[in-house]
Amino acid sequence: MKYKIASLIFLLFSANQMLKAQTKYEITSPDKELSVSVFLKNKQAYYTISRKSAPVLANSSLGLIREDADFAKNLTVMSVSKNELVKDNYTLKNGKRLNNQYLANKRILHLQNASAQKMDVIFQVSNDGVAFRYYFPDADTQLKKITEEKTAFHFFESTKAWMQPMSVAKTGWESTNPSYEEYYKKEISVGTPAPTQAGWVYPALFNYKNTWLLVTEVGLDGGYCATRLKQNSPAGNYQVGFPDGREAFTNQNVNPESTLPWYTPWRVIAVGSLKKVTESTLGTDLAAPAKTAINPELFQLGKASWSWIMLKDNSIVYDIQKKYIDFAADMKWEYCLIDVDWDTKIGYEKMQQLADYAKSKNVGLLLWYNSAGDWNTVKYTPKNKLTTHENRLKEFALLQKMGIKGIKVDFFGGDGQSMIRYYLELFEDAAKFGLSVNCHGATLPRGWQRTYPNLVTMESIKGMEFITFDQNNANEEPLHATTIPFTRNIFDPMDFTPMNLSKIPNIKRKTTAAFELALPVIFQSGVQHLAESPNGMATVPAYVKSFLQTFPASWEDTKFIDGYPGKFVVMARKAGSKWYIAGINGENSDKLINLDFSKFNAKEAEIIIDAEEGTDFITGGIDLKSPPPVKMKPYGGFVIVVTQK
Repeated sequence: MKYKIASLIFLLFSANQMLKAQTKYEITSPDKELSVSVFLKNKQAYYTISRKSAPVLANSSLGLIREDADFAKNLTVMSVSKNELVKDNYTLKNGKRLNNQYLANKRILHLQNASAQKMDVIFQVSNDGVAFRYYFPDADTQLKKITEEKTAFHFFESTKAWMQPMSVAKTGWESTNPSYEEYYKKEISVGTPAPTQAGWVYPALFNYKNTWLLVTEVGLDGGYCATRLKQNSPAGNYQVGFPDGREAFTNQNVNPESTLPWYTPWRVIAVGSLKKVTESTLGTDLAAPAKTAINPELFQLGKASWSWIMLKDNSIVYDIQKKYIDFAADMKWEYCLIDVDWDTKIGYEKMQQLADYAKSKNVGLLLWYNSAGDWNTVKYTPKNKLTTHENRLKEFALLQKMGIKGIKVDFFGGDGQSMIRYYLELFEDAAKFGLSVNCHGATLPRGWQRTYPNLVTMESIKGMEFITFDQNNANEEPLHATTIPFTRNIFDPMDFTPMNLSKIPNIKRKTTAAFELALPVIFQSGVQHLAESPNGMATVPAYVKSFLQTFPASWEDTKFIDGYPGKFVVMARKAGSKWYIAGINGENSDKLINLDFSKFNAKEAEIIIDAEEGTDFITGGIDLKSPPPVKMKPYGGFVIVVTQK
């Protein structure tokens, strides 16, 4: 009898496990438009995504491989949590929206591998996308190392993609790659291999039928490396990849390692119409809240003058920097950025004088630093000031005493876990001394601006400096600038350093002046380092100068009006009682834009646009009762300021 009972229990258990292996666990968005199915097939975990009941992402694998355990095969579902509604409300000055609300349905799959080791997969589905991450719930003080992540995004064959290739580590000028400074491949077929084994960076944008999907990662802390998508994606199946073994801080680790318990970052797929994806805030919704020790009110957002972008190294001298402080004061901009070699060409003592002078003009100074480290052969200074905690505290205390408001740190060496820790330690130490941080030659922020309010912006893009280097980059600007609002800049602040209204030395600008004027509205950055010079500003009409003097530092809301990646974009951003509507045309033909001003509760509206003939601006009021279409010239643009009733 005991044998029969034991056999029956075994059979019931086996039947239950077989049922679990065949079961699809569903998680839907609060509005029921998105649905995720998670299931086991041959003891491997997969997920799919549907929108309006139509599949938009095919069977995509889940799982991780640690040195000590395989969580990609021979998996068993032990239990699955009930659906739980997750809510979050937060404010973020450095983003597309001041007041943000996150609402998602959450479900956890508790898995076990063949050795009875545990791994959870946590899914959260909101109205604008899907997020999931892994969690090892066991407690273990022994260091665990992940060798491979099996997470994949399997797109259907007819899907098109907009993706930026990852540059190979230790290539480029002074071997400073990777720095997220490649042009996007536009509207390519999924499955197209990346140019090198380094793969593709986030965010990656995809279009399948009438659905857009944007893939990225969020919630990256010191417990994981930054990842990317692998070079090869057979049949449109993109797998998460780890950094090059050389992307480390001072010979430390690259791949993820941690004690247990251990959370991985969120894998994020924004899903919906192009408007929904472009307006999404998933990239910060899933980021960790602001560090309680960092007071966001200490770090003022704003605009900055900057000599180096047009005048380069020889401009970093006392007299020219004083002129650029005067320029910032005249423009009512909050900052002046002083770039490379200031410590030798100006010196700390004279910099104190500049800081005092800037303060008398109500302008704050931002100072450049070399990230240094053994990965870095760049000769620019100050160098070797930031690589240890002790050195940072000493330098930052000195800057605080001088009245310096922030630092720009350049030439980071990759995405390894140890390098990610270096970034975060920089942010935390700088915050202790009231210093904002801007990183160049750097990785994608991945929502860090929410967690570290003193992180005002990061470059991570092929920006204006490249246009000043080579005519080919100037020729590419219209296509590039109309792609990155849908990709790189969709969640995170981006220091493109935009807007040249007059001329660039030795370069023929492809874009019109109104295209350039629109960029600080189209591009979001906590501090906009504007490329125009005092001499260039002297050539523009008074109403353009006035616009730039009163231009907002941050936004209360953002709306996507119209556009298509690499062709054109029209966006509206709100500050106070005004909406700023801006458009740029990436194509060599006129483009008509129809605007419904009733959606903005408009009392009056003024437009700045390219003149029909020549290169001048024109301005005028808009008839709100019967507004005509706005015509963007080839590679042209416009800005409209709407005052609400």
